Amino acid sequence: MAVQIRTGRGNYKLSLAGAAEKEAGWVIFTLSLERADGIERVVFRCRVAEALLAPGEAPEARAIPGQIVSWVEREFEQTREAALKSIRSERKLYEVVFDGDHRGPF
Repeated sequence: MAVQIRTGRGNYKLSLAGAAEKEAGWVIFTLSLERADGIERVVFRCRVAEALLAPGEAPEARAIPGQIVSWVEREFEQTREAALKSIRSERKLYEVVFDGDHRGPF
């Protein structure tokens, strides 16, 4: 499932770059931001503590939680820049962590 978002840099498509993963108390989403004209694509990960998800809410393997979509829209520039820098200098995906200390949109 892809979601269109509007940014200062133009329209982007936010989509899952793979199925959501579960890992000892965490749900991990690998997300892709692709500019509508195809000139740029940025991939990053969101690690969400299961405790922040609503009780009984099992993340769908093919759906991006709405809270993450609204957060990416608000934090687009910072997230994009950090993801590009991480890929270029550290050679790994940028990871945003949402937990009890940094609840983000949850």
